[in-house]
Amino acid sequence: MDPRYPRPLRIHLVSSTDSPEFTDLTQSLTRSRIIALDAEWKPIRTHHQSSFPTVSLLQLACQLSSDSVESDDSVVFLLDLSSIPLPSIWELLRDAFVSPDILKLGFRFKQDLIYLSSTFSSQGCEQGFDKVEPFMDITSIYHHLQHSQPGRKTSKDIKSLATICKEILGISLSKELQCSDWSCRPLTEEQKTYAAIDAQCLLEIFNVFQAKVIKEGSLIHSPTESTVYLGLKEVLEKLDVCNKIVRMKFHEALDIVRATTSYIYPNIATEEGMALRTRPRNTLPMDELLARVVNKYGEEILLKESDKRARTSKRKSKRRSSVGLICKEKQGQSFEDWQGPPPWDLTLGGDGHPKFLCDVMVEGLAKHLRCVGINAAIPYSKKPGPRALIEQANKEKRVLLTRDAKLLRHDYLIKNQIYRVKNLLKNEQLLEIIETFQLKICEDQLMSRCTKCNGRFIQKPLTTEEAVEAAKGFQRIPNCLFDKNIEFWQCMDCNQLYWEGTQYHNAVQKFIDVCKLNE
Repeated sequence: MDPRYPRPLRIHLVSSTDSPEFTDLTQSLTRSRIIALDAEWKPIRTHHQSSFPTVSLLQLACQLSSDSVESDDSVVFLLDLSSIPLPSIWELLRDAFVSPDILKLGFRFKQDLIYLSSTFSSQGCEQGFDKVEPFMDITSIYHHLQHSQPGRKTSKDIKSLATICKEILGISLSKELQCSDWSCRPLTEEQKTYAAIDAQCLLEIFNVFQAKVIKEGSLIHSPTESTVYLGLKEVLEKLDVCNKIVRMKFHEALDIVRATTSYIYPNIATEEGMALRTRPRNTLPMDELLARVVNKYGEEILLKESDKRARTSKRKSKRRSSVGLICKEKQGQSFEDWQGPPPWDLTLGGDGHPKFLCDVMVEGLAKHLRCVGINAAIPYSKKPGPRALIEQANKEKRVLLTRDAKLLRHDYLIKNQIYRVKNLLKNEQLLEIIETFQLKICEDQLMSRCTKCNGRFIQKPLTTEEAVEAAKGFQRIPNCLFDKNIEFWQCMDCNQLYWEGTQYHNAVQKFIDVCKLNE
């Protein structure tokens, strides 16, 4: 289980249609009430793109009917689209995308669907995908939740998924793997977990929303509910399709009855919808409460032919789409050749080492630097502008670390004391900074700084009695530590207590390995 995610995840990587995981997928789709969708692809870093990126991974988080499993009611499937023959799964996915028995969730999923449709079309599936319904976007759900809070003004800003998860679920969603190369195989365990959480959290957000609207009772009197109980005769007379069902088999007629009495779209039973229902299917009908939620808030994604054509115009490619970006980073920035303006003034730190300021894009790197004894600060505010960062770097005599190319144009204001971090993962970023700035790390430095505030520890370790006194009203010390002869340390700045437990030893060993101190 990922430490940043409170629930255990069941994750199945599907890389072959002959695998047990694929069998589990097909069975789960027949029992799913809701599926959350997400897709990953190799980041594109150029405006002049003549085709859409190829989707490498499709995530489906399935929320199963409560009576079909004994314990955990959700499972996440990661479809390795680089390994599976796409024509072999096209029909399965298409049916799931348009099944009226399954609510689909996504976060700005239209762009994902465009790339997904292009990927399948390029592999012999000429039709690709052009529709997802019934569908609900997490951004819309977030706005509904905001609007339902008395006295709260609905924000028109487009929130990131990490922000929405933090506000609704209280979960800090790490996005450091967002722009990793998803076309490389094998996928790392970290990538698998990251991809699974991105889909699973959509289910969690929807469950919060559904519970809230049911509790508020806004679904009791649905304006279209009265049409649910139309008889088959009335529907057929209204639609004038009696001649379409003469001599139909019993199970086909039964499918039509289910289509016309569906809770999902009771007011739009169409001839096309009936034709779809005549195909054999094994999905479970949507329960009444969920159907009412979908009937009131559901929507659809419908791709036009113009959506399926890649735009090569430089002007158009710079526009930020409301449904997604080719990479979460702004595309068109290429940094591989930029080496920064060395030499940096290493004396600025005052102790033979430079001090660093990590902006919001590399805040995780700041904690890693502190763990190896390097002075690393973060911005004063959560959303600092370029001026605020530069002023803080100048005032505290720090080298500014960033991944934001826009800041590089201001390098003259801080006398070249700025460096753009190239790597995406924190361990690799740490090694990059150590090598670039020729930092000398020894084992004695490890865990010598407060990871919370960057402060230094008091020189003398505390006894157990001193630690208990220092922790009063501030921090809880586990009872199991009282019988052990261990040392405590306290940060001189924020008073946070630390002790030599299992986490401490694991962290020390981790950074010995990362920094290659045993070599």
